[in-house]
Amino acid sequence: MARVYIETSFFSACVSKRLDPKSSGWRLTSREWWKTQASRHELFIAAEVVRELQNPGFSEREAALRMIRSLNLLEHTPEAIDLAEVLVAEKVMPAPAIAGDALHVATAAVHRMDYILSWNVRHLANPNKRMHLAVICMRLNLSAPQLVTPDLLWEVSDG
Repeated sequence: MARVYIETSFFSACVSKRLDPKSSGWRLTSREWWKTQASRHELFIAAEVVRELQNPGFSEREAALRMIRSLNLLEHTPEAIDLAEVLVAEKVMPAPAIAGDALHVATAAVHRMDYILSWNVRHLANPNKRMHLAVICMRLNLSAPQLVTPDLLWEVSDG
């Protein structure tokens, strides 16, 4: 069973009411992943996901917060914060190191997640980030989690 850190954009996509084609596609894919794939993995979030979903400007926050209630919560350890600072300094992730993408990636790496599931294709699920992240993690004796969108983390039943 893979250990999957689910980043904020996944939950946002699940509950989005936007009607543009990209948002509609992400919503359908995310909801289908949640329904058919979530039980195939061990799922995790961190306080940063909760903080981002609680933003008063996020209109669908209650629905998103209901989704995360039963998920495992990872701690933002000093080691994760140190790694986030390295990721920002090495330009793997944008600043700030104490919040956002750098903290998501660092927390997932320190807690040895297999995957980070995200629709953030600019900073997270971006093929151009994978090698850079892997090199930084290797230097620090960590394994880099794979950065994937929900459509790439899909297991099909044998049968």
